[in-house]
Amino acid sequence: MIPASIVIPTRARLSYLEVALASIAAQAAQAGAEVLVVDDAGPSERARALAERFGARYEPHDAPLGLNVARNTGVERSSGELVAFVDDDVRASPGWLAALLAAAREHGDVDVFTGPIRPSLEGHRWRSCGREGPPMTSLDLGPQDTDARYAWGANMAIRRTALVRVGRFDESLKDGGDEQEWQDRSRAASGGAGRVLYVAGACVEHRRAGRDARLGALSRAAAVRGRAARRFDARQGRAPTLARESLTLAACAGHVVRRRCPAGVTMVAHSAGRLHEGLRERIGGREPALAGAANGGSDDFLSGTSGTVGGLDAVLRVVRDEAVDLGELATGRRLRLALAARREPPRRRVLVLGIERAEHRTLAARAQAELARSRHEVELHTRAPGGEGKFENLNRLLDDHPAAGHDWLIVLDDDVQLPHGFLDRFLFLCERFGLALAQPAHRLNSHAAWPQTRRRPGSVVRETRFVEIGPVTAFAGSTFATLLPFPQLRMGWGLDAHWAALAQEHGWRCGVTDAVAIRHRAAPAADAYSREAAIAEARAFLAERPYVTAQDARRTVTTHRHW
Repeated sequence: MIPASIVIPTRARLSYLEVALASIAAQAAQAGAEVLVVDDAGPSERARALAERFGARYEPHDAPLGLNVARNTGVERSSGELVAFVDDDVRASPGWLAALLAAAREHGDVDVFTGPIRPSLEGHRWRSCGREGPPMTSLDLGPQDTDARYAWGANMAIRRTALVRVGRFDESLKDGGDEQEWQDRSRAASGGAGRVLYVAGACVEHRRAGRDARLGALSRAAAVRGRAARRFDARQGRAPTLARESLTLAACAGHVVRRRCPAGVTMVAHSAGRLHEGLRERIGGREPALAGAANGGSDDFLSGTSGTVGGLDAVLRVVRDEAVDLGELATGRRLRLALAARREPPRRRVLVLGIERAEHRTLAARAQAELARSRHEVELHTRAPGGEGKFENLNRLLDDHPAAGHDWLIVLDDDVQLPHGFLDRFLFLCERFGLALAQPAHRLNSHAAWPQTRRRPGSVVRETRFVEIGPVTAFAGSTFATLLPFPQLRMGWGLDAHWAALAQEHGWRCGVTDAVAIRHRAAPAADAYSREAAIAEARAFLAERPYVTAQDARRTVTTHRHW
């Protein structure tokens, strides 16, 4: 067995990756170690050429799957006795790998090793009152080797035997808590005796350069980490109350003003991210669970929330929607998107199918008029439900109006409010990001059973593991042979979880377009039929089919903020 495998997960950051590889390649060659670049952005000839230039093996995912999936891929496709994980934005100091290997030989009772992680902002001055360092993962326990509580993913080495014994990294965790969760699991498996050794000579720089080193980018990243930290604390059962989170946010803001400390803005962003996530949890927690009582709520394909909005919550959501809209207008993003959608993609043939109920005829007519304004060739067909379910009716429509020959199929509910210019902008984003299954985000003041489908300010498109069966679902032509005709279901609950599994199998990208959001106006799902019947139908349908669980469905694979 070779002494070490160095695993570098990366996603579309070639300039960072080049620095990391330049600092690691010679050390790896000298030690007889292998280097793996696991590309979570999907295959790239430029990334492959870069990895091969430094003697690294290039292992791309077919589509973005997440950091912990990349780490697990690195473990599965490597063979080193010690697996050293680093981020793609590090620069390893001379002697880094030799120090880790020496420590592993000397301390046979230790499974996890780490070393100094020193933040480095390149090209921008860090203005601080002196109480805060750059808001990046760092670690400094002094000039001597010593025990550490945790190793962090920017500089973390684990014996392969421990990875086999403890198991994979938890792929449901995102943006924080993942290394900690694995190490807690390792300690539990060893009766609490698992050690982490800090190796003073195994140092890396944790870098931010260019735009990433500016205060705005650092603050946005801090907010994402804050939300993840709150989620992880909630998972561990130790999340502070919202009152305490609010007090912390106020204290951080007070520090910025009192100390005139620009760097403190990142602390404000982190605290605001925690509070935002806590508020989201509370809103979700007020919604009644949908799981069937007969099985104790164990149906793992259900969102667990009704998605209904109303009362004061609805008023606050309207205000927040208006604020997001004003921000898009003020920054010119909405205009830029409209102009881009006039040119791309080429004119497409789009088949739109829907079930139209008499009580929603006015809403449906407005949505259809909006679609008719598109520059694309739109063919729209609807039918009354009669005595059949949604997907039974959709299959009847497909019998009369086949999808073959069209570039896109869009299934449209009759209770949806579409924004001006919807279809042109929606298809532009779907094709720009290579989505095969897509849905527009819900406005905040919209009925939405899955909280992750609500619009996210600042995001353009989020690649996800899951796209809902409604109220607006888009299918690229490449999916027709597999997904059409639809299964003979009445309500269709659980079908989207099955679609998600098929998307993984076929390498299709799924996504939510935050920059193009709709409003689901009418009553929540299952208002017109038995919820228990819908769940029973889903259980029977999924019993012999692959599907993605609700936990996995809630994951965001990656967020795109520019097109």
